[in-house]
Amino acid sequence: MVAHMTRWRFTVDDYHRMAQAGILREDDRVELIDGEVVKMTPIGRRHASCVARLSELFFRQLGNSALLWVQNPIDLDEYTEPKPDLALVHRQPNYYNNGHPTPTDVYLLVEICDSSAEPDRRVKVPLYAQYGIPQVWLLDLEQQIITIYTEPMSDGYRTARVARRGEQVAPSAFPDRVLPVAEILG
Repeated sequence: MVAHMTRWRFTVDDYHRMAQAGILREDDRVELIDGEVVKMTPIGRRHASCVARLSELFFRQLGNSALLWVQNPIDLDEYTEPKPDLALVHRQPNYYNNGHPTPTDVYLLVEICDSSAEPDRRVKVPLYAQYGIPQVWLLDLEQQIITIYTEPMSDGYRTARVARRGEQVAPSAFPDRVLPVAEILG
């Protein structure tokens, strides 16, 4: 006899109610991906340093052109609320007080990987493409590269370009705001 297991997919509302009930704590490193509560890797010092450095670079380069959304949720659908390391989103007068940014609010998402980029490359990058996020940067601190994904399609990004030290990158929404890869990676 074969036993069939049924998985329960949590909605974003379920996920938030778990936090309100104390099942999930505010400092738990989790995110909701396709209805599953997924544990995120701990933030190491290189990772934290890169988040701070890139935040400062974006702040200096973009000023008020975009809102810098740091390690905060993005609502992709009713079952998915990832927490990218950084996002550039449209400015809102109320700073998204009435709800997290959605795919149409996003200019760029950035994921930073300290030890292994594969989980983000296999899971999150295709997920972002599926929801039409126009550009994703995957910063691989171990390999010292930035993979830039553009042209989202339902099954992934059509274009992926690797940038290395000595090169420069810019968010596609702000092509004149150029950042040296060496400064981003530190």
